[in-house]
Amino acid sequence: MTPDPVTPDPTTLDPQVVALLARLARDPSGGGAGGPATVAGQRAQAARFAALAGPVVAVGMVEDRTLPTAHGDVPVRLYVPDAVEARGPLPVTVFLHGGGWVLGDLDSQDHLARVVCARARCLVVSVDYRLAPEHPFPAAVDDAEGAVAWVLDHADQLGGDPERVVLFGESAGATLAAVAARHARDRGGRQPVLQVLVHPVTDHADDSGSMRTFADGPVLTAAQMRWFWDTYLGDADGSDPRASPIRTPDLHGVAPALVVSAAVDPLFDQGVRYVEALRAARVPVRHEVVPGVPHAFLSFTGEVERSAATLDAIADAIRTAVRR
Repeated sequence: MTPDPVTPDPTTLDPQVVALLARLARDPSGGGAGGPATVAGQRAQAARFAALAGPVVAVGMVEDRTLPTAHGDVPVRLYVPDAVEARGPLPVTVFLHGGGWVLGDLDSQDHLARVVCARARCLVVSVDYRLAPEHPFPAAVDDAEGAVAWVLDHADQLGGDPERVVLFGESAGATLAAVAARHARDRGGRQPVLQVLVHPVTDHADDSGSMRTFADGPVLTAAQMRWFWDTYLGDADGSDPRASPIRTPDLHGVAPALVVSAAVDPLFDQGVRYVEALRAARVPVRHEVVPGVPHAFLSFTGEVERSAATLDAIADAIRTAVRR
C-alpha cells in the first residue's frame, strides 16, 4: 500500500493483474470482467473468483453458528486462531463480505477471514447477511448492524474481548461496516476500535471522475454498479444514509477508520469523498491507495502479489489496533 494522494491511472495496471484479466476474458465459462447482468450469472462469476484466492490458510477452528438479533437470527462463521499469544480473551474482527449486496456468502471470501484470523491473532466473525433481490434493502443493513451490536455486547461468549472489536468490510460489505459503525455510535456503549473499509460504496448518486474514467471496468463497470444498486434497493431511496453513508448528516464520534482504495476502480472517488467526510468530522482516518489494481483485487491473492501483500498489511493494521 502507498500513502494518498494517488491519482487513478488506467494505464498502470499491475502486470499480474493484466495477465489474470486476460486469462479470465478467455474463460469460456464467462469469467470475464463485467459478467452477465443476471442474479444467477453474477453469482456464478463470484464463485469463480473465489478460486483465485490461493491456498487455504489454516486456522485453529472454524464453526458455523447464529447470532440472535432484533431482526432474527443471523448466520455467521467463527474463525479461531490455532494458538493464543496473549492471556485472556482474544480481539474480534467482524467481517462483512463484498458482492454488491447481491452476491457472496460465507465461502466467497473465506480467505480474507482466514488471513486476518491467522495473522492478526484474533477471532473473526464472518456475517452471512441476507442478499437482494430475495431480501432487498434494508435487510443486509439490519443483519450487519445486529451482528455488530451482538458482538460488541456479547463477544465474551465467543471467547472474545468486547473492548477490542474491529469492523472489516470489502466493497458492499465496507458500506455495511461503515453503517454499522455509525449505528454503534448512536446506540452508545462499547465502540469498535477500528473500521477497515476496502473500496467502500458510499453514494448511490455518483457521476464522479473515476466513475466515468473506469465506466468500462476492469472488473466492475458503471453499468454493473447501477444494476447492483437497482437490485439491492428495489423501491427504496438510495439517498438514505443507511444505503449511502456519505449522506450521514454527522459522522462525529464513529470509530477510527482505515480506508483502502484500488487505484483503477470506478469507486475510487467515493472512497476519497468518504475519507474527506470523516476527516471533516475529526474522525481519525488513514487512507491507503493500492496502485495498479482494480475493484475486488483482494479476491486475487493467489494470483497477484500486490493483492496478497495488501491483505497482509490490513491484517497487520488490525493486529496493531487491538494490541493492548
